[in-house]
Amino acid sequence: MTPWLHIVGIGEDGMDGLTPTARAVVEAAEVIIGGDRHHALAGHVTAERLAWPSPFDALIDQLANLKGRRVVVLATGDPLWYSVGARIGRAIDPSEIAYHPQVSAFQLAAARMGWSLADVETLTVHGRPVEQMIAFIQPDQRLLILTTGAQTPAQIAAFLVGRGFGASRMTVLANMGGPDEGRIDATAAAWSGDVPAFNTLAVDCVAAPDAALLPRVPGLDDALFQSDGTMTKREVRAITVSKLMPMRGALLWDIGCGCGSVAIEWMRAARYAQAIGFEPKPDRRAMAADNAAALGTPRLQLVAGTAPDCLAGHPAPDAVFIGGGLSPDVFNAAWAALKPLGRLVSNAVTLESEAQLIDLQKHHGGDLVKLSVNRADDIGPYRGWRPLMPVTQWSLIKR
Repeated sequence: MTPWLHIVGIGEDGMDGLTPTARAVVEAAEVIIGGDRHHALAGHVTAERLAWPSPFDALIDQLANLKGRRVVVLATGDPLWYSVGARIGRAIDPSEIAYHPQVSAFQLAAARMGWSLADVETLTVHGRPVEQMIAFIQPDQRLLILTTGAQTPAQIAAFLVGRGFGASRMTVLANMGGPDEGRIDATAAAWSGDVPAFNTLAVDCVAAPDAALLPRVPGLDDALFQSDGTMTKREVRAITVSKLMPMRGALLWDIGCGCGSVAIEWMRAARYAQAIGFEPKPDRRAMAADNAAALGTPRLQLVAGTAPDCLAGHPAPDAVFIGGGLSPDVFNAAWAALKPLGRLVSNAVTLESEAQLIDLQKHHGGDLVKLSVNRADDIGPYRGWRPLMPVTQWSLIKR
């Protein structure tokens, strides 16, 4: 099939920066779709001009109605790297599309900074919650971030300062590859002033001696979470998340999510991991939302309701954690919804819940373990071991 839709990456140097093939495609177009900036970069081309629709998802219907004409969608840089090309390619047969990539903002920024692109984390907060970059603040980590606009660098500087990374070096790279290219350098602690709206941010993370250490492996300090005391504790949480096996883009159902600690650790542990937290108590959902924003997982979805009734109608999960409200009906509903090769983990503290896990394990298999944790604590003038309540954990894989 000959492609009728061409998605062309264009840079600040406009038509002059395109390959001969891409330039010919744009010049021969009957319809060009893009933002105001894209249209200005290809201003001399005679074609019908269409702006991005609102809402943006209406673009797919718009493109479908244009099939049969020579259509070009203009995008910035590489259309398949955090850009519109990926969204279109999920909705339209790839055999109908031809992609014409330009040098991406990440490649340009890495070149300007002298950084190896393979050794940095590439992120986007463009049109997404800025808080999601918090999970990537690590000592000696280098970040390249596609921003939402002029306000984004100041927001990120505040996140860095608040976590003890105020000495981190920040560089705003604006309008790269064009005549108005600019660069602004400062530390996060000293960040101030206006920046151009169209920019890419480079961050070289530098930790102070008292900086918060928030690794992406599970087991964050309990004190980092707002809680009413019913949360899954640090050591048990680390084991729980490891049994749930976070994977790129995978979805977790956290049933009885409380303050959200397991769901948040799941989302931090793998790129683009998703989670739905089901929690009947509004105060706990509020704590979970606050914890998610503070720890870099603002996309945690929170659902009010009691399982199993609240589970219906949600996307099938890749993993399920039952942290509260365990019953045979809850297990049966979660197990039925779980995808093949899905992982289910349930923790029990009370004797009644433990008895249910033992019975479920007898009928469905899986691993049953008892987790006991003791923490050193003051006992008068001395030190001793203070035990936490033991946890019975059942885990199994759907095969």
